[in-house]
Amino acid sequence: MSTDVLPDARALRLGRRRRALEQMAAHDLDVLVLGRQANVRYVTGAPQLWVAGTRPFGPSCVVVRETGAVHLLSTWDEGVPEDIPHDNLYGISWNPMNTIAALSRIDGAATARRVGTDAISPAFAQLLPTAFPNAQLVDGELAMRAARRIKTDEEIAALRESVAVAETALAAAVAGLRPGVTEQALAGALLEAAAAGGVSTPSNQDVAWVTSRTHPWRRADGGGRVQDGDLVAFSAGVLAGGYVGEVGRTWPADTGRPARGAAALHGRWESLWGKLIDACRPGAGAGGLLAAYHAAGEPEPPMPVARGLGMGFDPPVVAKHLPATAAQEQLEPGMVLAVTGYVWQEEIGAIFGREAVLITANGSEVLTGSPFWQP
Repeated sequence: MSTDVLPDARALRLGRRRRALEQMAAHDLDVLVLGRQANVRYVTGAPQLWVAGTRPFGPSCVVVRETGAVHLLSTWDEGVPEDIPHDNLYGISWNPMNTIAALSRIDGAATARRVGTDAISPAFAQLLPTAFPNAQLVDGELAMRAARRIKTDEEIAALRESVAVAETALAAAVAGLRPGVTEQALAGALLEAAAAGGVSTPSNQDVAWVTSRTHPWRRADGGGRVQDGDLVAFSAGVLAGGYVGEVGRTWPADTGRPARGAAALHGRWESLWGKLIDACRPGAGAGGLLAAYHAAGEPEPPMPVARGLGMGFDPPVVAKHLPATAAQEQLEPGMVLAVTGYVWQEEIGAIFGREAVLITANGSEVLTGSPFWQP
């Protein structure tokens, strides 16, 4: 595995940048100032170093629509693609006035009329107008959200690679499932396999848990150790090459002696999934994914029924807590969703499954292929 910091492939990054510039035009933005890491990588193709964790907004990238020029906050060239020249790099500074001075020297800053930002802080709300003196500051996240929701062919290929790593990690964890094993050991096996695949960044915290037989939507209160007949849920998610790949499955701790009623519960999940995948078609409203639970006679889960996959978590977010948002969203070809099916039965547990689904021109394609337990 190479230790070099390399930019994303040329076709991948230029296709994304083209979409961002198109959305800048559609939203009448002369300049786009980006601070969110997924947006910065989407436009630049440069992996950002030393920026893990939560941090306040900072102008890490500037895109000028008229020239197509991209300016990047970076003190070195490693990982920066050749289409972003060294002169377009501005250094990290503890003094925000130095950053503002660098932005004000960008060609087009002085004449920009509308400048979009994907986030803002009180300090930069006061400082950015000095870098763009003739501009109105507006919400630029709307343009980036519109660009990111539809994936290019190269992005779909990258997502397939990320999903493949997640599925390999899932298989390693399932292989270690047996009565007596701990949830921590299963999680360790999954994360070790992901790291062997070149990915050290999981996209979610809980990766293996015993489903509760007494309370829906909860893990079992058994000290984290798997017992005979338990239904164990696995959620493998990785951030590979900047893209999130996810897959979820449920397996009994002992396939020869699953809990009584587990087969019927699995049948309920299959019925629900059939309705969910039927709702994944171009032109359909995202609210149809919530309606699939109603049609199957299952209560909606507290987690999102579906959400966009991409560089981070993309729109739409379809959840019972956001019914109006789901009703306003429409599925389009090129969207990739993480779709979740979840059914629960007292004294048995839960069946959880999550698939990565690509919306196509004629319907949908399930990108995940990990096997399910078959009773």
